[in-house]
Formats: sequence, structure tokens, C-alpha cells
Amino acid sequence: MEEAKTSGPMQQIEVSASDLPLHCPMPSMTLWNAHPRVFLPIEKSGEAMCPYCGTRYVLKGGTAARHH
Repeated sequence: MEEAKTSGPMQQIEVSASDLPLHCPMPSMTLWNAHPRVFLPIEKSGEAMCPYCGTRYVLKGGTAARHH
């Protein structure tokens, strides 16, 4: 996972396929700022936003390839 990029009050974090399944908060986030863990469906669109904290996640390389 790469470092968070801030633009205004909300964060944007770029994640890779190795971070899937994606959940927020991420393990690198501080515990005092934590909220209940929520899994975010990012594979189809390549982007997801946490409904609790508003952090926007972007999948590096776009949508994830499906493995059969």
C-alpha cells in the first residue's frame, strides 16, 4: 500500500491487488481514529469510498482481473 495523498479534508489512498479484499480502516491507520471494519467492493469499478470516514480508495492499475 502506498502512502495516503491528502487533498482537502478527505484522504485518497492507492491500493494494489495484494491489499484485496479491501477493508477500512487499513492496518496502517491509527487505532484512535478507527471505526468498525467495513469491506469495500473495489474490484469492479477500481474505486471505493468508505461510508464511515470518507477515505477514497483507488486500485492501482484500475479494475482487478478476475481469476477463475
